[in-house]
Amino acid sequence: MSDLAKTPTSKNSGAPGDTPPPAAPVPAVDPRLLVREEGLAGYWSEFKRKMRGGELGSLPVVIGLIVIAVVFQLKNDHFLDASSLANIAVFTSGLGIMAVGIVFVLLLGEIDLSVGSVAGMGAAVWAVLSVTHDLNDWLAVVMAVLAGLVIGAVHGFFFAKIGVPAFVVTLAGFLGWSGLQIWLMGGEGSINTPEGSVVEDLTGHFFAEKGAAYGLAAVAILAYAASLLLDSKRRKAAGLPSRPVSEIVLRTVVVAVLAGGAAYVLNEPAGARGLPLALVLFLAVLVIADFVARRTTFGRQVFAVGGNAEAARRAGINVDRVRIIVFAVSGMLAAFGGLFIASLSGGATKSLGGGNTLMMVIAAAVIGGTSLFGGRGKVWSALLGMLVIQSIQQGLNLLGMASEIQYMITGAVLLAAVVIDSVSRRTQKSAGRA
Repeated sequence: MSDLAKTPTSKNSGAPGDTPPPAAPVPAVDPRLLVREEGLAGYWSEFKRKMRGGELGSLPVVIGLIVIAVVFQLKNDHFLDASSLANIAVFTSGLGIMAVGIVFVLLLGEIDLSVGSVAGMGAAVWAVLSVTHDLNDWLAVVMAVLAGLVIGAVHGFFFAKIGVPAFVVTLAGFLGWSGLQIWLMGGEGSINTPEGSVVEDLTGHFFAEKGAAYGLAAVAILAYAASLLLDSKRRKAAGLPSRPVSEIVLRTVVVAVLAGGAAYVLNEPAGARGLPLALVLFLAVLVIADFVARRTTFGRQVFAVGGNAEAARRAGINVDRVRIIVFAVSGMLAAFGGLFIASLSGGATKSLGGGNTLMMVIAAAVIGGTSLFGGRGKVWSALLGMLVIQSIQQGLNLLGMASEIQYMITGAVLLAAVVIDSVSRRTQKSAGRA
């Protein structure tokens, strides 16, 4: 046998009939991940894709806020005055904090009908402990918030462990806690807020120093820029597309203009009272809640349970634990928001948290863009929704409109938000993205 015959044929010899070697596998990359590297053209293409797929996000709310501001400013040139905007910020804060808790509940695809009565309970607990029994004011505030936390956990326990529908549990809570609120208040129809108390300062204190508003704006700008840079660094380290420096700069400039403009309006014009403490606390709650929702394991579990509870359970998520914690958070924020309402109204009353409180809180979360069907929404929906509601109320008050007109317009806005959500979901299903 010749040497040639003994030599094995090379796979790369290129001889006729030889099978070429398989090409190295190329990892599939979702084109949507490359949007950031394509610049403005990529974002425009992504925007059009989302619009076709029904992913509207916060766009309808932002457009609505712009329309509201333009219309009321044309009708009354005091709508965008410093005092008017300060009123919007203060009146938004209490109900907005309550709406943050409702956002988490809605992300589960559930509802909490007890937030109004829990808010009243929180105010009653604080008033009885601090005013009637002369307990330390700070400790009374803490006890009121903890009372809301426990109440919410009780609701979550009956829902998650016993299997009672959340609607029924919280409806029972709405009735039961309202009765306990009246019982705690005793023969007093109301307990006035003491002058100089912690609760009075929640909505009554303004940072008159100009450095407070501008300092908060600077902190917000720097924190936002730092978060973008850190996110970009992490994505590069993981080999994922990241935002270019030009986009980071552009986004930071936009935030700087908005934050700096708000600080200027609160500080500089005649009649400006400075930065409201209520707005600072509301923003703090929003930032913490947003971090929990987007950056923690628990937040991802909330979205997973809201999207499909059974699939989440099979993936190893403790669904019952998630549900109990979410309702506990809702109760805690409801009680905290109740203290803001007591501050605005001058004290705790037997009817605090009643009336349209519940409807306004739920409406704020839904109008802001949180889906009633679960699994979709953002914590900042609470801010956007409350801004819409309070801007409408402030504008109509300046025009001297009756309260019934305000209710009708707010109801129409709420219906429009739900219709947009329903149409958006239907469009996503038809596009295969539900």
